[in-house]
Amino acid sequence: MKTDKIVQTLVDGYGNWMENPKTENGKGSCAKMTQELYPYDNIFSPIRVNRTVIKNRVVMAPMGNLQMAEETGRPNQKMLSYFFERAKGGTGLLTTGLIPISHGIDNTVTEPGNLSYFPRIDRSRTVFSGWRDLAQGVHAYGSRIFVQVTAGMGRVGAPTCLLSMHKLPGSASFNPNFYIPEMPCLRLTDRQLDRIVKNMGQAAADSMTIGLDGIYLHGHEGYLLEQMTNTAFNRRVLGKYSDWQKFGIDCVLEMRKRVGPSFPIMYRIDLSLALNETYGEKMDEVKSLSKFKNGRTIAETLEYMDSLVRAGVDMFDVDLGCYDNWWLPHPPAGMPAGCFLDISRIAKEHFAECGIKSNAGIDVPVVAVGKLGYPDLAEKALRDGDCDMVMLGRPLLADPHWCRKAYEGRVRDIRPCIGCQEGCVNEFVEGGHIQCTVNPRTGFEDIFPQTPHPAEKPKKIAVIGGGPAGMAFALTARERGHSVEILEKSAHLGGRVVPGSTPKIKFDFANYLEYLQNRCADAVESADGRFTIKLNTAADPGTVKSGNYNAVIFANGSANIDPPFLGRDRIRCVQATDVLVDPSLLGDAEKVVVVGGGIVGCETAYWLAYEQNRSVTIVEMVSQMMDGACTANRGHLLHYMEKKGVLLYNCAEVLCFDTGKVIVECNTENVPDPYNTWQPILPKNIGNPLAKKIGSAKTEKEIPADLVVLAMGGRGDDAMYFEALKAHAAPEIYLIGDSFKAARVLEATRAAYRLALTI
Repeated sequence: MKTDKIVQTLVDGYGNWMENPKTENGKGSCAKMTQELYPYDNIFSPIRVNRTVIKNRVVMAPMGNLQMAEETGRPNQKMLSYFFERAKGGTGLLTTGLIPISHGIDNTVTEPGNLSYFPRIDRSRTVFSGWRDLAQGVHAYGSRIFVQVTAGMGRVGAPTCLLSMHKLPGSASFNPNFYIPEMPCLRLTDRQLDRIVKNMGQAAADSMTIGLDGIYLHGHEGYLLEQMTNTAFNRRVLGKYSDWQKFGIDCVLEMRKRVGPSFPIMYRIDLSLALNETYGEKMDEVKSLSKFKNGRTIAETLEYMDSLVRAGVDMFDVDLGCYDNWWLPHPPAGMPAGCFLDISRIAKEHFAECGIKSNAGIDVPVVAVGKLGYPDLAEKALRDGDCDMVMLGRPLLADPHWCRKAYEGRVRDIRPCIGCQEGCVNEFVEGGHIQCTVNPRTGFEDIFPQTPHPAEKPKKIAVIGGGPAGMAFALTARERGHSVEILEKSAHLGGRVVPGSTPKIKFDFANYLEYLQNRCADAVESADGRFTIKLNTAADPGTVKSGNYNAVIFANGSANIDPPFLGRDRIRCVQATDVLVDPSLLGDAEKVVVVGGGIVGCETAYWLAYEQNRSVTIVEMVSQMMDGACTANRGHLLHYMEKKGVLLYNCAEVLCFDTGKVIVECNTENVPDPYNTWQPILPKNIGNPLAKKIGSAKTEKEIPADLVVLAMGGRGDDAMYFEALKAHAAPEIYLIGDSFKAARVLEATRAAYRLALTI
């Protein structure tokens, strides 16, 4: 198998980076919202792409704008307002999410009735007005905007085309579908591919006429353009497109022919799929991976990039990976900061050493991607020559005014992304539009004003609980003019974010906790006196009623699920949330069994294995570990837990505890591989008719254990809320956050913000 040494080193290091961090606050490690390199003269210097000048070095990454357009594909006000907010925040170059131009060819991009969940630029002139409005609005703030077009999804497209329209996906060769590997993807004909090439040229010409500033080819991550231009997926032996470079070059040549020499063309590419480096021997063992062993090397990719520049590409952004190792092109919370700076540097140095210039006779800018939302880190990457521009995706969802705040030296005020990918990825996978866990306005800029409307009648409000829901509500309510008092029973604000931010892989979460605590401290110190925090203060309906509040918000969180397992007294047990806060509870335990394979259980197990050097086993009742978590976060944890030797038992039920062991009953018939990270979990509303049904054969197993860590989730603690209702403790009483239903920070902040806007 072909491998690249530097890719192997990077991929191996993405799991254990916290054991040997390169630096405490920088590339390859944790990062913080510091401003030691302020003023950021490199970030806020202009750059020329072809004949277009971009005012600073920040690029907004392409993130899917699914469900942000009318069903005809015309961008709607939601999509426009979303981009206007990032332009207003100072971003130099915005890029749209991928826009397919292969409707009628790639069956995965079109819905029944010739509708689409994607915005469209190819349908007819009826969609152009939305794009013209978008370009004009972005330009009003001095920003530029490129439209990202894709040749299609191919094998990574949703399999629903077979279920709803009885049509199979297409690909470069006969490749398995990513979501349902048993489903084949048919080989697209040269004639079909020629039509896509023509459509690319038309999309470029339309983009220029509409008033957009450039066009951006989606050539990475294993989408159809890469399926045609990567030998892992393109195994054609006949026809002109058996030359794996030709399709991509033809697309660029056609685009350049239609737009002339001056319109910028950008290309997104991965220097390596990194599949061989990720899976090693599994590339031979796993049927759905076995065809993909012959992917492009870095040297071959650089050769292809040279050809693309000669054809007319002006600019690249570069990364690693594809859908089959999803956490690489979508770096989750557990990946280190600046994870792909070594990759962008390779491309930049290659162009410099070979004297590669664009068709405009200037240097070809290389854009770095991958967890660069920390101003000091981004500035240093530019100063050190790792890249020419930095691409921010989720950081601009979390805080669309990232650029403005960094330029003004208000880094402390930047709301950090936590890397959860719940709102920005999972939301539209399940049928919604792009949102953000920590910024409830993202995707709702069309209905929620940047500055909340003042309250018509300011109220005295008590917030019971200082977790993310309580703090988010209190801060927004105060901003509207209410007087707010937080009553928190513990000695600190944060709720479950406190244990959740303990592992080093959760450094983004720790940044978010610090951000919330700083905002609350600033509110307390403000001169208006409308914000009070009372720590170590347990509330009850009586004390709440005696406070004479106009409204009471119960955000007191959830209670840990703690079943009365048989033999509980024979082995030491702790809750995951407790041991994360107080690692001394581990004692001298060497063998630890984590009961519960959800997000908390797996993050705790990772921390135990990598940071506490314990031997760890996870027991989970359901068929999948981390069911419901974003594919990237899930894949990253599972893959590197396997590397560390963490044992995973799914479809396994705890029968009892005994001295030195946990006794479980394991299902053994057609149980999914718990380490499977090359195939995602399908949404619950999409059935896989080809999947093997889990049987009922079971066996009993004894797992050695010195300590049991319980991570079975929480149950909404709503008792005090109902007692307060019964006691008529206040005229208005509300229940939000985990106390309503134990869930994610996304649901907590979303509910808190909406309530605070209307109370």
